[in-house]
Amino acid sequence: MSDETTTGQGEESFAALFEASQQESQGALKPGDKVKGRVISLDSNTVFVDVGDKRDGVVDRVELTDNEGNVTVKEGDELDLYVVNVGTGGIKLSKSLSGAGGVDMLRQAFETKLPVEGRVAGPCKGGFNVLVFGKRAFCPASQMDLRPGTDPAEHTNKHYSFAVIKFEERGRNVVVSRRALLEAEREEAQKEFEASIQPGTELEVTVTRLAQFGAFAELVPGVDGLIHVSELSWSRIDNPAAAVAVGDKVKVKVIEVGRDKKGRLKVSLSAKQAMPDPWTLAAGTFKEGETVTGKVVRLADFGAFVEIAPGIEGLVHVSEMSYVKRVVKPGDVVAVGEEVAAVIKEFDAERRRVGLSMRDAQGDPWAEVPQKYASGQEITGTVEKRESFGLFVNLEPGITGLLPKSNIKKSEKPAELEKLQPGDTVALLVENVDAAARRISLTPTDAREVQEVRERKEWKQHAPKQTATGEAAVTSLADLLAEAKKNKK
Repeated sequence: MSDETTTGQGEESFAALFEASQQESQGALKPGDKVKGRVISLDSNTVFVDVGDKRDGVVDRVELTDNEGNVTVKEGDELDLYVVNVGTGGIKLSKSLSGAGGVDMLRQAFETKLPVEGRVAGPCKGGFNVLVFGKRAFCPASQMDLRPGTDPAEHTNKHYSFAVIKFEERGRNVVVSRRALLEAEREEAQKEFEASIQPGTELEVTVTRLAQFGAFAELVPGVDGLIHVSELSWSRIDNPAAAVAVGDKVKVKVIEVGRDKKGRLKVSLSAKQAMPDPWTLAAGTFKEGETVTGKVVRLADFGAFVEIAPGIEGLVHVSEMSYVKRVVKPGDVVAVGEEVAAVIKEFDAERRRVGLSMRDAQGDPWAEVPQKYASGQEITGTVEKRESFGLFVNLEPGITGLLPKSNIKKSEKPAELEKLQPGDTVALLVENVDAAARRISLTPTDAREVQEVRERKEWKQHAPKQTATGEAAVTSLADLLAEAKKNKK
């Protein structure tokens, strides 16, 4: 076979393949299709876009400029565009149909579902007048935005893309919808988001609204994520406003992705899980024996929980609340929100447990009792309560002594002491101090004098008569007792 024949067959074969590819390509895209393309080059009038076809897509440069005429894209950017026309010379693309064209262009846009660009001329009964290709179209109020009810003035003279949803009477009755395009964009964004999101993903979101149970943030149009109040902070909070405000940018971690009963995408977020674990940070910060200040965050029957750092709570057991008085209910000593000082008695970061003592931070009043009280010292106290075995008398906050019933009888006026009631003031003597056992025994102030008088009377009753020389045979109480013992024998 000659080279000429081979060459001719090759050219014919190539031409056939090219024609077939062109037909295939032309059949793949049609006016109205939405495509995603990547900018491959720009010149003074045109932006060239790769849409995955044999031919390049082209967009008028003016469509991709801002109000100052500056181009808003660069090589490598990805764009969402619509196919306007498909031909051998290339694929004409556009963000939306605009410019002159009149009724024919409106009809084409309606048939191909291609968006058109329009200007909102102003509100009218039931909606808005919109100018498209120089023609008047009507946009119902419910079709202007995703959330109806906004001030009409916000849309007047604004340029938007619209979908032509009705074309009747040869263009005399044209209805457009901006909402239809917004919903399509939202649905596509939701699909892309759902495909990319998964538990553990970290995002930065903006808080859009607050509820009693948490804060909401818009992830993509139409998809809100919820940060439950328990996930807003490591600290215990009851009101989301204590942690965030609308407009705040917050770093969050996705903890669950699912759908609600209506099939809508549901995303649960956590702000605290995107922060460092405070227990890890606190492991080398707090030491046992250290005095700290914290806020009471909640009360229980057995004590109070105090937050000594964000997310770090310790328990003050009811027995550790006061040296001064016996505490039955924690609420009698502290209230939620109150700042208190406490000593760390136990800190276990691994078990996330902190034991605190408020009474140790206040100091033990019994520590100074040996220096402040001594036997025979006269003191003044307040009757605290009566018992069958005596009276409890408060000497100072945290220090209570006992006046035994047996000592009351030693008084010259025991009836007066028996009449004392809680709250009455009384002067007494310190009989004995046992700081280790936290006991102080008290006695009436006249008990010592009464005892001395009794001893003198008893001595006189048993004293021997004087001798002939006038000297007493027994000269002391000890001699007297010895003599009495001898006489009993």
